[in-house]
Amino acid sequence: MKVTGFTFIRNAIKYDYPVKEAILSILPLCSEFVVAVGNSDDNTRDLIEKISPDKIRIIDTVWDDSLREGGKVLADETNKAFHEISQDTDWCFYIQGDEVVHENFLPLIKSEMEKYLNVDEIDGLLFKYLHFYGSYDYVGESYSWYRNEIRVIRNNKNIYSYRDAQGFRKGNNQVLNVKPIDAYIYHYGWVKEPAAMQKKQMDFNKLWHSDEWVERNVSKAEEFDYSQIDALRHFEETHPKVMNERIRNKNWVFDYDISFNSYKLKDKLKHFFENYFGLSLGQYKNYRIIK
Repeated sequence: MKVTGFTFIRNAIKYDYPVKEAILSILPLCSEFVVAVGNSDDNTRDLIEKISPDKIRIIDTVWDDSLREGGKVLADETNKAFHEISQDTDWCFYIQGDEVVHENFLPLIKSEMEKYLNVDEIDGLLFKYLHFYGSYDYVGESYSWYRNEIRVIRNNKNIYSYRDAQGFRKGNNQVLNVKPIDAYIYHYGWVKEPAAMQKKQMDFNKLWHSDEWVERNVSKAEEFDYSQIDALRHFEETHPKVMNERIRNKNWVFDYDISFNSYKLKDKLKHFFENYFGLSLGQYKNYRIIK
């Protein structure tokens, strides 16, 4: 069984993306790793090149600014990397530049890929998510965070990245058939030094919206205000080992009193039906789960 990792990245240093940690976290499962490195204003290419020269293959790309609306350029960059994966690959492991997999899950992920390798009906594997917010000590608790997404897909070039690269579809806009697995993606996109997060908000909203929308809706503050959040919980477990150095070097403080959590009525109802009846109400599902 051959597994190839793939991702895209641009300005990783400028926006403080843990892309090195992201790649290293799944590299033990991968025979090779394809990275689409976009035209950057920093030394992102050098950063990627030094991670594992024997496994990593860089594709130099230029982002198409005409695809900025709705984040389409992110899907376009994902597809560039995916289409460079060699034909002898069986499974393709997608990881974004702010996502990391805990080493404890690697044996299970490998086992699940082996289990469904020859089950042609299965297009991919569905992961659970933890969304960290403000610091490495808090996880988003409300239902506004997506709970699952596809991160392992079959090496079928009829599959393509969908919308803003959150998930995948195939053929004529069909959802993928997936198997859920008991493994988590640790999403660190909302954990940055406040000034870096504010800069990211200013620039990355331009990938979804017009300049006029950004001017009206994004704060002009020097630092991002992490206090504007509805509900968090303390994270009591361990982070992936590849994140240890980054966590040790954290240079800002974010404290949140979870007693001030504010749950919307719809979140309370979703929580009730999920806990007592196992029903996921109103959750966005860009996939079809195969029992």
